Amino acid sequence: MKGHPMIPKRELRRRDFLGLASVVTIGLMLTSCDSESAEVDTSKARTGAMDSFGVGDTFKATAPLTFSFLFSDQPTYPYKKDWLLFTKMASDNNVTLETTIVPSSDYEQKRSLLISSGNAPEIIAKTYPGQESAYVSSGAVLPVSDYVDLMPHFQDKVKKWKLEPEIAGLTQEDGKYYVLPGLHEELWPDYSLAFRKDILQKEGIAEPKTWDEFREVLRSLKKAYPDVVPFSDRFKGDSVLNIAGNAFGTVAGWGLVDGLNFDESKKEFEFGAGTGKFKELLEYFNSLVSEGLMDPESFTQTDDSAIQKFVSGKSFVISANSQNIITYRTSMEQSLGKGNFAVGKITVPGGPAGDIIGGSRLENGIMLNSSVKDKDSFVALIQFIDWLFYSDAGQEFSKWGVEGTTFTKEDGKRVLAKDINFQGLNPAGTKDLRMEYGFSGGNFAYGGTTDLLNSTFNEEELAFQKAMKSKKPKAVAPPVPFSDVDREQATLVLTPLKDHVKQNTLKFITGQRNLSEFDAYVKELDAKGQSKYVELANKAYKAYTDKK
Repeated sequence: MKGHPMIPKRELRRRDFLGLASVVTIGLMLTSCDSESAEVDTSKARTGAMDSFGVGDTFKATAPLTFSFLFSDQPTYPYKKDWLLFTKMASDNNVTLETTIVPSSDYEQKRSLLISSGNAPEIIAKTYPGQESAYVSSGAVLPVSDYVDLMPHFQDKVKKWKLEPEIAGLTQEDGKYYVLPGLHEELWPDYSLAFRKDILQKEGIAEPKTWDEFREVLRSLKKAYPDVVPFSDRFKGDSVLNIAGNAFGTVAGWGLVDGLNFDESKKEFEFGAGTGKFKELLEYFNSLVSEGLMDPESFTQTDDSAIQKFVSGKSFVISANSQNIITYRTSMEQSLGKGNFAVGKITVPGGPAGDIIGGSRLENGIMLNSSVKDKDSFVALIQFIDWLFYSDAGQEFSKWGVEGTTFTKEDGKRVLAKDINFQGLNPAGTKDLRMEYGFSGGNFAYGGTTDLLNSTFNEEELAFQKAMKSKKPKAVAPPVPFSDVDREQATLVLTPLKDHVKQNTLKFITGQRNLSEFDAYVKELDAKGQSKYVELANKAYKAYTDKK
């Protein structure tokens, strides 16, 4: 797991980069070239490549190789060139990574600048599906779909886990895809709402299963504690609006991304924030605020402010992922005293659209600089990537490290070495798996089997994941492969549209704008190009389906 600054972006899909694409449009125009790049003659570019490489094989270059790598550096576990992660790659895979280190806070902007200037490393890490779209027309990144025949582990997992619909969602107008995402065996729901469960127990209140029940629970808490606003949220409300949006049949918060929502009954896209379902969502959260159940500052306050209210007992509910729970408890032991509280996530509530959760089985992954096709070691590079990011052994290595050094296996269960800790799995450990060794970091450790994912969870989180399996995943939306011209138009329209949605979401929920003006708000969206944007999306969708 990689912490809250990164995980939310798992919500991004292939078409979702539109809102960010304008950041790099000018730079990419300067380097634009023919995106129809010739395929590599893989019978020749085989320096260091293994002659036989299949599922279950460990990649080891037949000659020492060095590949350049764009590395997103996290302040919580800053880069060290002598990490065991890198030394084992050098010894066991015969591969050295020459890293370009970029602070995570500046990563997206720096990545764009490097790509647009033609100076990007060969392997471009930490790229979420959708973020590659801005670079396609320039020919700056490799159409990796042309070379997955060299990736037995990738192909095996796509087929075995029936990921074809998700992979199809990566398709660009040319029928190719340009990002290699992390692949999960199953949907991984992480974000929900955390409650002071000791307060619920004290008042004899059952955990809510639906959003209607959630409101009733808040009402009961308000009645028992009239001086407390029960729910004061973090993430500017984006997390709770995202998970509620799915249950209300629309998109909001982190889930807003490109604004599009696919109507299964009509088989066409709509602009989610201009629908009656979105109005229902606004009415619901407006009721929470107007009744004094939800802090209106939830949508403007810093995370630290929201957390401080929760850990000091001034609120009883806050958004959280599994890592946040550990952080909250640590702080509450200081503020409230050990044993004086109980906090945990509830399963995501169901809503008018059903007991539905959103998300994707695709996680962030990598792009490849198109220049790699000119390297004699091109095939070896692809084989190494396939092993590291898609083989069971490579994924275990990236997440857990080296068996016998950082972990052991006891009856098939992975156990950290006695002196190593990770996410509270071994509190007695004095060395952190990420900080000291480089494993389980955000540049490499993503995707994998459910067993591998679950191996890093404590019993509480395993119980949460088990409970969430009863939920119905939101259907995977079909691709919207815009043409270059249409993407540029869509990008120009989407930015002001999203800004207007975000501003008015806040106003409607907090009562700064009366919900009787919702129809006027929809007309404002039309004036900003809502209809044109939806028309472009459905045009791209229809062109895609007609080609199939």
